[in-house]
Amino acid sequence: MAQKPTASVSPETGEATAATSSTTSGTAETNGHREEVASKLVERFAIWSGVAGLIPIPFVDVATVGGLQIQMLRRLSQIYNVEFSENRGKAVIAGLGGSMIPAASGMGAASALKAVPLLGMLAAGFVMPVLSAGASYAIGKAFIQHFESGGTLLDFNPPDYREFVKAQKAMWESRSKTSPPSSTGATATSS
Repeated sequence: MAQKPTASVSPETGEATAATSSTTSGTAETNGHREEVASKLVERFAIWSGVAGLIPIPFVDVATVGGLQIQMLRRLSQIYNVEFSENRGKAVIAGLGGSMIPAASGMGAASALKAVPLLGMLAAGFVMPVLSAGASYAIGKAFIQHFESGGTLLDFNPPDYREFVKAQKAMWESRSKTSPPSSTGATATSS
């Protein structure tokens, strides 16, 4: 039996690890595990993005969320063995963010609200974390779908994922409104 080296990312540490898998073993099982690890990674980065949305300095929060999204994309690329270029990653994230204009402009407006003493900080403190987490979650899920279908950063076309991103954003919003925090971390996902 041939052994095929693969890379995966630990959901606990986020670090890449090398492993070997048999080419005759079920690829669906490997892909299912890879998708599960990638989904956990996206959820963790979405939470970190929400926390970054709490940064009290206008526009520093948006830059931090952007950096987290680039890091998330880099780690997803590692999971799916896709070559990652930081410049290409930035362009792809910006293109995808541009296709979600309402969310992107909402993040900028919420960040700018932080410049208004007290009331603006309070309002932005409620809005910015939700927008940041939701956008990161939707972007991460779009890349999981793209990488699962064999895509790379070079052939990613943001307009193709506009509807998918909207659906993921709606799923994130309904999930955060209807489900109480769970200590098990189990979530239902649809394919």
